[in-house]
Amino acid sequence: MLLITAYLILGLFAGLLAGMLGIGGGVIVVPVLIFIFQFSGFSAEVIPHIAIGTSLAAIVFTSLAAIWAQQQRRAIDWHLVRLLAPATLIGGLISGYLAGFIPATLLKGIFALFLVLVGTQFILNWRPAAHWQLPGKIGLWGAGLGIGSLSALLGIGGGNITVPFLHACNLELKRAIAISTALGFPIALFGTVGFVISGWNNALLPSASLGYISLPALITIALASMLTAPFGVQLSHRLPVQKLKQIFGLLVVLIALLMLGNIVNQI
Repeated sequence: MLLITAYLILGLFAGLLAGMLGIGGGVIVVPVLIFIFQFSGFSAEVIPHIAIGTSLAAIVFTSLAAIWAQQQRRAIDWHLVRLLAPATLIGGLISGYLAGFIPATLLKGIFALFLVLVGTQFILNWRPAAHWQLPGKIGLWGAGLGIGSLSALLGIGGGNITVPFLHACNLELKRAIAISTALGFPIALFGTVGFVISGWNNALLPSASLGYISLPALITIALASMLTAPFGVQLSHRLPVQKLKQIFGLLVVLIALLMLGNIVNQI
């Protein structure tokens, strides 16, 4: 019951972040799941893989709720989404599969360093200068492959990568967030498939797992996050998002430092 409660609280918070900041929720879901799974006694060799795979699977549902809320406001540029989506799903599938074979400590370390970068970006309110133009189809395919690959590897919806890229290409911030929200679905769906395949029949996995997906965590987090994601979208249009990101950035850096400290203790 304690685990389900933890998953529930995490899902409610992740859904709110997904809709409000356009980050998919994985930035907070993955590290919290790692701590929860460690507390639960899961095998250390598969903990980060299950955390990332489960995060991606939850984002499948979170993104659907956030997409619906964004579409109610007619905020999504579906033409640009259609240009980017095929490459993002290919990158997500390949990266999700290959991530299953990365050693646990290395995968956790990669994610912790990513959190430091994300947190610093939020705190400093850094955004690339909007002096580019959107590339052609080949350039968008290259960008999509990169976005999908990195996002699936890290268990995120891609907002931390997609939004800065689109903003640098002269897209208004809220429009970039809406597009990022829509792209989170194919990234998460095909990344999840990759993690399921790579973790299939792994003897170290706990019960009630589907590949590197924890089904109890997935169901609870997904249901909870779908409830709060639409409210997050509403808040993104009313609250000072940048100020909220700075506060969230401090939390992210703290979590990253805790993860890095945990890695050092395990060496």
